[in-house]
Parts: sequence; C-alpha cells; structure tokens
Amino acid sequence: MVMGIFRALGAAAMMAALAGCVDHANAPVLLPIGVPVNPPVVAQGICVTDGNAMYDEAKKQYHLRAQLTGYAEADALEAETTARAAAHRQYVACLSAQGYRALYANSE
Repeated sequence: MVMGIFRALGAAAMMAALAGCVDHANAPVLLPIGVPVNPPVVAQGICVTDGNAMYDEAKKQYHLRAQLTGYAEADALEAETTARAAAHRQYVACLSAQGYRALYANSE
C-alpha cells in the first residue's frame, strides 16, 4: 500500500516535470532588436494569434481558389504547406513589428 502511494507520487512528479519541458520545447527565443514595443511574453501571444489567423485564412483561400479553378480534389498536403508558410511569414513579420527576432534552437 505504501509503495503504491510512493509510485503514484513519483509518477505524478515525473509527469509534472516532463510537462514543463514539453510546453516550451519548440518555442523560439525572442532577441530584442532596437527598442521592443512589448515584453517578450506579450509579443509572443500577439504574434502567435496573428499566425493562427493567417493559417486559417490561407487554408480557406486555398480551397476557394481550388473551387474557382475547377480543381475538385484539392491537395491536402499542398494546402497545409501553403497555410504553414503563410502563418510563419505572418509570425515573423509580427515579431519584427514588435521589435524582436525569433531564434530557434534547431535552425532550418
């Protein structure tokens, strides 16, 4: 009984520690360029929201163009690639406007 409680507590502690690592695994480090407008946390939130909105809009526009051109079976991979690229461009442009540059741990 006592060993079961210690195992459960150990598992919960390990999950909490790993959750902290996974939460920010791919988040970029924001390098201030000049005089930033907002703190990094605020700029990150604003720009992620802008990127998400651009992702949704780019997917919608891709499907609309596919309908207008008569391309009935729109390529899902191409739509995803186009939407991700548009979202990334919007995110980087937003960060630049906020006075930051994004540095990623594993640059592409």
